[in-house]
Amino acid sequence: MALSDYINTLGQDLLARYGQRVHKVAINAGMSCPNRDGSKGQGGCTFCNNASFNPSSRNAPAIGEQIEAGRRVIRKRTRALRYLAYFQAYTNTYADVEYLSDLYQQALAEPDVVGLAVGTRPDCVPDRVLDLLRGYRDQGFEVWLELGLQSSFDETLERVNRGHTFRDYRDAVRAAHLHGIKVCTHLIVGLPGEGGEEAVTTLERVMELGTEGMKLHPLHVVKGTMLANQWRRGEYQPLTLEQYIAIAADLIERTPEEVIYHRVTGSASPQILLAPDWCGGKWSVLNGIEQELARRNSRQGRRVGQPLPRSGPAVGRAKAL
Repeated sequence: MALSDYINTLGQDLLARYGQRVHKVAINAGMSCPNRDGSKGQGGCTFCNNASFNPSSRNAPAIGEQIEAGRRVIRKRTRALRYLAYFQAYTNTYADVEYLSDLYQQALAEPDVVGLAVGTRPDCVPDRVLDLLRGYRDQGFEVWLELGLQSSFDETLERVNRGHTFRDYRDAVRAAHLHGIKVCTHLIVGLPGEGGEEAVTTLERVMELGTEGMKLHPLHVVKGTMLANQWRRGEYQPLTLEQYIAIAADLIERTPEEVIYHRVTGSASPQILLAPDWCGGKWSVLNGIEQELARRNSRQGRRVGQPLPRSGPAVGRAKAL
């Protein structure tokens, strides 16, 4: 059995619709963030690696060069011959629409690129940007708006200095859907003060609003962040691998089967990762989630609408700040 036997994955969905493998190519478009430049805040989120931020990062390689570099890697690994241009780093709708149009058009001009996945914040999706994305969708391109919600609890979002609220997310989802644009929602599991109960509540709130895609990430501590200082002082304790696997399985079981999972874990480079060690790779996590779902004789959607049990590692809380 494979993880895709238990979860509705993006890879399998694209394979079914395009008749061949389609893989995301990550792009750094040199964007900034309103939580760094002073319009919303300074310093960014407590878990974001400040050292990786470069105000002059618009000097990143050209979009076409980045796609070609990604192509070479992906073709060796998965033999995919078609791609989604994934604008990943920072806030990829946070610029003048004319500038964004130029960036997106550069990616879509590549003959093997079938569409866009645009990562951004819920408070940075004005109607002009949504109109632009809808135009690409109307031309037949695949378009995903990837919204970094992380948590539906405003007190948690304030604690980690996100600079937006759950209401911002709600408004962004409604606006995207009015424009006919698919949404992929990002959640971080194990944020300070949160455990399994909060993660399930956030998932339920997201599903009430409606989303076409989901991404799950474990919170990891990396160098150059406020979270790293809190971890060193003993104010934050990351989830164990077993806790994360249990929570991820709980969320997957409570996700309607038509929702597409783009990712169920995330990792950090060993050069910057401080804790937990298991976030240095993804395969132990993916295999663990697959094995946990098999152990439960369960899969995505099996427990939609069912309450979370009030015991076990999935409801353990991270130490609050």
